[in-house]
Amino acid sequence: MRVEIWTDINCPWCYVGKARFEKALAGFEHRDEVEVVHRPFELDPSFPQGTTEPVVPMLARKYGMTEAQAEQAEQRIAANAAAEGLGYRTAGRDVGNSFDMHRLLRFALERGRQDALIDVLYRANFVEERSAFEGGERLVELAVEAGLDAEEARAVLTDPERHADEVRADEREAARLGATGVPFFVLDRAYGISGAQPVETFGQALEQAWANRSPLTTVGSAQDAEACGPDGCPVPEHD
Repeated sequence: MRVEIWTDINCPWCYVGKARFEKALAGFEHRDEVEVVHRPFELDPSFPQGTTEPVVPMLARKYGMTEAQAEQAEQRIAANAAAEGLGYRTAGRDVGNSFDMHRLLRFALERGRQDALIDVLYRANFVEERSAFEGGERLVELAVEAGLDAEEARAVLTDPERHADEVRADEREAARLGATGVPFFVLDRAYGISGAQPVETFGQALEQAWANRSPLTTVGSAQDAEACGPDGCPVPEHD
């Protein structure tokens, strides 16, 4: 069974939701048969590349609240993160354009290090003092922490078209599937879950998706056409 998770590194609920989903997955009987793939979703694709903005003023402006209210909202998210055993820095964080991160995550998927990289990016954004949005060598440094080769990561980041089409295609797919925000979880392209749901909800969804998997429908008979099997391939007879 495949689980696809649309996320953005700017999204604190994606950070919390990943931890909750992983707790549910750890208790799932068939967890070793579940493939998890992270997909891109930019919360603000118009954000200028190479610039950042402090989180609290951005939240206040975006949601029409005071900075004090925005700080309280950050404290509530921090409490939710702490309940999942996660660190969360409420002061001094920033936001930025995440497109290069998504391109790098796509590359990491090819190298089998995607989950490790997204964890490193989340930690850099939500826990560490140094910004995850410095770009360039900062992202190379984080890629290396996730087990990727520095030169390969640098080559991806210095070529703006590398994996760009795949990222945009995944974002269009999110829209087609009805995602209007993140995190957005899709189980076997049959069940969608929006938001950082409780662990129990994720657990129930995994059980339901597993139980309702469609059996393979076979068209035609094995006697109707040649095929290779454990004993080899049949040799065609000639007239």
